[in-house]
Amino acid sequence: MIIGKLVSHFHKLQEMRFHKVRYTEHFKSLKHRRKLTREQKKEVQDYYTSLIGKKVPLYGHEFFYSRTGYFTKEYFPPNVHHCDIVPKANMFSRVAAFSDKNMCDFLFPGENVAPSLLKNMNGYYYFEGNPVTEEEAVALCGDLDRVIIKPSGLSSGRGIQIFSSRDGVTDLSGKTVGELFKEYKKNFLVQKWIRQHKDLAALNSSSVNTIRILSYRSGMEVLIILSILRIGRSGSVIDNQCAGGIAVSISKDGRLEKEGYGGYEQDDIFKTDSGIVLEGYQVPSYDKTIEMVKRLHLRLPFFDMVAWDVAIQEDGEPVLIEFNTNPGLFEENIKSGYGEYTERIIKELWPRPNNRFPY
Repeated sequence: MIIGKLVSHFHKLQEMRFHKVRYTEHFKSLKHRRKLTREQKKEVQDYYTSLIGKKVPLYGHEFFYSRTGYFTKEYFPPNVHHCDIVPKANMFSRVAAFSDKNMCDFLFPGENVAPSLLKNMNGYYYFEGNPVTEEEAVALCGDLDRVIIKPSGLSSGRGIQIFSSRDGVTDLSGKTVGELFKEYKKNFLVQKWIRQHKDLAALNSSSVNTIRILSYRSGMEVLIILSILRIGRSGSVIDNQCAGGIAVSISKDGRLEKEGYGGYEQDDIFKTDSGIVLEGYQVPSYDKTIEMVKRLHLRLPFFDMVAWDVAIQEDGEPVLIEFNTNPGLFEENIKSGYGEYTERIIKELWPRPNNRFPY
């Protein structure tokens, strides 16, 4: 028991330090670096002491205050979000299995989920849902037009590539399909390229630009904490903010806010690389997307806080790309922790046990 407590405590300290180091390093690269005043520090600590009974680290407040120019006591410390709130909201022992991108269509039968041509799950191949040998998988993918291959267990756009194949040879430096699959080893998938709505393609045509929604389940009610549009940069096939893409908040009526943010350091983005002004741009089928997220979240009983990535097809129908049961928090976009639900979420979750660091 004592050893278990020490190990759990050590791992939590490591994780908390990781987030602190990351944000403090990026803070040094910001164009504007704003330090909190004594009065602001007191306001923050009084607020959190009343909510959770202790003071919180302030590096997150300084980082987001510097990026946005907007101070609020409700900013939520990144390490507390990742090490306390999410593990209290979600059953961490099941995060890896449920976050596997190959499981998405299994979990939501009858819903519009991005179809997978091929899956490799623990080394076993499935083509359109049917088990096949590796040789059969390679042959079946020998002639494909513009498909996506990606690891099923990674996030942030890591490992994603677009390729076409002819007679078993890809357009990725002439690699054969078999060689490409060998590089990914196991636990990956091949999906058809989604033809997105023209209004989203206009923002950047080289990437499928997705809506990222962070939702919180409270009983039978699903609350929308955060909603942003992720837009790729010119020539890029991925739209992730951490990989250089633009993230911009979506208002409740489905229109983009004034300013977008890129990565951890690039601010003051008011236009896409294609020249479209962000402010007021209407996101197609936004109401349908929110309805879909709320419906799907009720099917995940082990996770009360989930991030969803949804694309909009040519015909205006939302299609689920993937979801994340260990989500981050894009606070520069909402400028207030968990938005209008900050106090409610903290009060509901803080008394719960921590499923990741139990001691």
